[in-house]
Amino acid sequence: MKIDIREITKTVDNIIPKIKDIRRHLHANPELSLKEYNTSEYIRKQLRDIEINVSPPLLETDVIAYLNCGDNHNNVTLRADTDALPIQESRDLAYCSKKSNIMHACGHDGHTAMLIGAAIILAKYRHQLNGSIRFVFQPGEEIVAAGRDLVGKGILNSPKPKAVLALHGWPGHPVGSIGGKHGPFLAAADIYEITITGKGGHGSRPEESVDPIMTATKIINSLYLLPSRRFRALDALVISVCKIAGGASSNVIPDRITMGGSARYLSKKVGDKLPQLFEDIIRTECDNAGATYELKYENSYIPTVNDKNIVNKCKDITKRHIGESMWIDIEEPSMGSEDFSYYIDKNPGGLFFLGMGENSPMLHTNSFDFNDDALRNGILFFVLSTIELIESMMH
Repeated sequence: MKIDIREITKTVDNIIPKIKDIRRHLHANPELSLKEYNTSEYIRKQLRDIEINVSPPLLETDVIAYLNCGDNHNNVTLRADTDALPIQESRDLAYCSKKSNIMHACGHDGHTAMLIGAAIILAKYRHQLNGSIRFVFQPGEEIVAAGRDLVGKGILNSPKPKAVLALHGWPGHPVGSIGGKHGPFLAAADIYEITITGKGGHGSRPEESVDPIMTATKIINSLYLLPSRRFRALDALVISVCKIAGGASSNVIPDRITMGGSARYLSKKVGDKLPQLFEDIIRTECDNAGATYELKYENSYIPTVNDKNIVNKCKDITKRHIGESMWIDIEEPSMGSEDFSYYIDKNPGGLFFLGMGENSPMLHTNSFDFNDDALRNGILFFVLSTIELIESMMH
């Protein structure tokens, strides 16, 4: 039985006020990575209300739900992230964060609300589908990359998905537009932390100390030279030192400093070389200075590589049902990172940008707020893509 797209669109329109309330509730009650206890319970309640089966959590705060509508092997998996960031919200919104120094600055409140909306719609039409849908509400996307752990625990093993989809709110694009490209879409991100231990002393007698700050400046300079001097100009690589801590007085050279940051790249070939290059640079500079060091280097996020077939199908669905002008061909990959990469590392799928508006504040800033006007198209994208992908699996 063919599903009436116009009827679905009308049904989506009817639930938007409810989804907007859900989004704003989540925005007002943010929780940090792997501490999303109230958030996950709130999601479970929404799913129980529409009689969708929820599995026991694997990481305490994840919510994984299944909608079986016939052939279990025709599986589409939809994913949203649920965690917030340690940022103090600056805007005086009616639904602003109730928690000090915690806010949804990356749109995960919107991602979660849209996936709940998609679940409501797909549950309504479950008897007209012949497949299965897995809804993954994932905790800990920020910093800890918990998607890697969920995939590692086998959440995609049974049934194995034939398509995995996710949306990410994206400032700078027209509101409600869908953007995508096949191939490399987002970068890998390796997270590192360096501790340098020297010998403290008085600022008036630096010759009697082993200055960890001086050593750190040399290490930073050498790391920043890596992209241009150890890799080809065409190799995308961004190395950033994002935090430095050490010292407590303006006239005392400290014993120790710590610093940390990220290395982002699109090619695994580039990433494979970086840990040893970091080690070589840090060891050389510390040996020269008479300092010691500790390096923690973690491959947190692998590159997000979208499947060509999935992107082409979703592009066609968007143009036909949401609007010809609502699709944006993304020309260049972003050097940002997402642990959704682990979901589609060995499964066909795609991550897509959902426009937040040309004048939207940037992600991870204290003034960002997910644009509720994009909720409708985000839900439509999830629902219509799922329906048509399941239908295509039957042929």
